[in-house]
Amino acid sequence: MPISEIGSLEKLTAHLNDDNLVQYQLPLAAIEDQSQAQSIELNPLIGQTISLHFSGKIACKHCGKGTKKSYSQGFCYPCMTKLAQCDMCIMKPETCHHHLGTCREPSWGEKHCMVDHYVYLANSSGLKVGITRHTQIPTRWIDQGATQALPIFKVSSRLQSGLVETALAEFISDKTNWRAMLKGVAEPLDLNTIADELVPKIADKLAELQLKFGEDAIQRLDEELINISYPVEQYLSKISSFNFDKTPVVTGKLVGIKGQYLIFDSGVINMRKFSSYQISIEY
Repeated sequence: MPISEIGSLEKLTAHLNDDNLVQYQLPLAAIEDQSQAQSIELNPLIGQTISLHFSGKIACKHCGKGTKKSYSQGFCYPCMTKLAQCDMCIMKPETCHHHLGTCREPSWGEKHCMVDHYVYLANSSGLKVGITRHTQIPTRWIDQGATQALPIFKVSSRLQSGLVETALAEFISDKTNWRAMLKGVAEPLDLNTIADELVPKIADKLAELQLKFGEDAIQRLDEELINISYPVEQYLSKISSFNFDKTPVVTGKLVGIKGQYLIFDSGVINMRKFSSYQISIEY
């Protein structure tokens, strides 16, 4: 008899085991009196047939009100327009405006943006540069499907991390090609050597930022390369993406998990994209 669970989707949670293999969980938030909050271990389900059924209901993960459309991965429109975590500067940290006194939620900004951040190199679909808060290592890399990661700078705020990232993005990509990431494992890169070659190219920009923010605001790191592996039995040669708005029932053999994607034998689905969608899962 299949097991059936119901709840409101949240992004996949994950951690690394002793072998640096990602262990995934699917959190389901409670839906009023219909369910209890729970977390389903996903790795043991690889190789099994599972079914995801979207009920047609979406509830904002901030205020809990129903919404016909999800904004910024799980919010209703009013919350999306007023919450700092939904502002454009989250996607473009170099545009952070907390220091101008115009942050939507200054206290949220103090907690999440005015703290140490890391600028890193990663190998997901290939070489890229990115940023993350100190509390999001290695979660950020896992979410991007990176198989290698190397922190190269520690900075004192989100704004500073965005400015350093922008400087490096003149020479390497700051995006992940999600389709390429889901088709296989990227060829290993010598990220330490690449970092040593890249940093001198932005020396003038770094000097300018240190003059503005202080000598200790931006620190060059000497960290060890981190390798990450994913629970994938089979990669797909052709990527088809499921969308609950168009296909409310997604069924198939789960052949792997990488980034925020469940990989079925017939296609993939980005679970983070559908945060706050109310679903049932059978396995």
